[in-house]
Amino acid sequence: MNTTRHFFTGLIRSAALLAMLSATSVHAAEKRDVIIDTDPGADDVVALLLALASPQELNVMAITTVAGNVRIDKTSRNARLAREWAGREEVPVYAGAGKPLVRTPIYAENIHGKEGLPGVEVHEPKKPLAEGNAVQYLVDTLKKAAPHSITIAMLGPQTNLALALIQAPEITQGIKEVVVMGGAHFNGGNITPVAEFNIYADPDAAKVVLASGVKLTYVPLDVTHKILTSEARIKQIDGLNNQAGKLVSGILNEYVKADMVHYGLPGGPVHDASVIAWLIKPELFSGRQVNLVIDNREGVTHGQTIADWYDTLAQNKNVFWVENGDAQGFFDLLTQRLGLLK
Repeated sequence: MNTTRHFFTGLIRSAALLAMLSATSVHAAEKRDVIIDTDPGADDVVALLLALASPQELNVMAITTVAGNVRIDKTSRNARLAREWAGREEVPVYAGAGKPLVRTPIYAENIHGKEGLPGVEVHEPKKPLAEGNAVQYLVDTLKKAAPHSITIAMLGPQTNLALALIQAPEITQGIKEVVVMGGAHFNGGNITPVAEFNIYADPDAAKVVLASGVKLTYVPLDVTHKILTSEARIKQIDGLNNQAGKLVSGILNEYVKADMVHYGLPGGPVHDASVIAWLIKPELFSGRQVNLVIDNREGVTHGQTIADWYDTLAQNKNVFWVENGDAQGFFDLLTQRLGLLK
């Protein structure tokens, strides 16, 4: 009797193990179709290199650029540089909005330098921009996409997607998820005491995207300020002894200085690359569904993101807010993927 029971117990356990392995394999094999909307920017270029070095997880359909860290001509050039450095020149780059929906344009040259890429030499990339503009590309692509099939990684102000949604609200049918590098709650802001730069640069656009009802994940300063460089982490990247490693170590060594001084941190955040890491390896991060409100009123709270972390107002939870991340896991992933590039 006991032998029979053990036999069937063994069968059940074996079946459960096979099912678990099968589910794991299916999850590992899943590849996201991704459009990266970005304003390069130092950390944006690191994010682009990470994404373009990860073709098993991410099918980067296109890169769309927006004004933000620097002007649109420079963000578009820097996106094409990242594509060239990654050896992925088949990925089209579309230039998008050169100014916010409403507010006066602002830039972050004090952090990213006049060219948007501190620590490295820039040049005019060999391959030009794709014909057409980013907003029309988003409209056309999302209209014809399979339902809820395309992820949009938002690494800058959300102007392009907002304009596309205003022009064609039905494009939400093609969006699987929008993952935003933006916002701050517990951490405080990096452009004002309460506002993070990407939201502050175009809060009206962020409100349009939020109101659209798409599935939204925010990767805010709350988590990016916990995933910091260190001398050892940058040295490990530099030690790859390839072009990508030298570029990223050069960028980071220069880029993180201002934040380390301003915040008194032992290292600097690599904000936008955290979005790509979330897409590749979400198990490195944790957070919760919250209700999010964005303040676009003029004044000291302009661009503030109010995340109702404790559900005080009992409102619709419209955003997944990432709060924590595995810093060493992030840098291990970044280093490993950069090592795959030339």
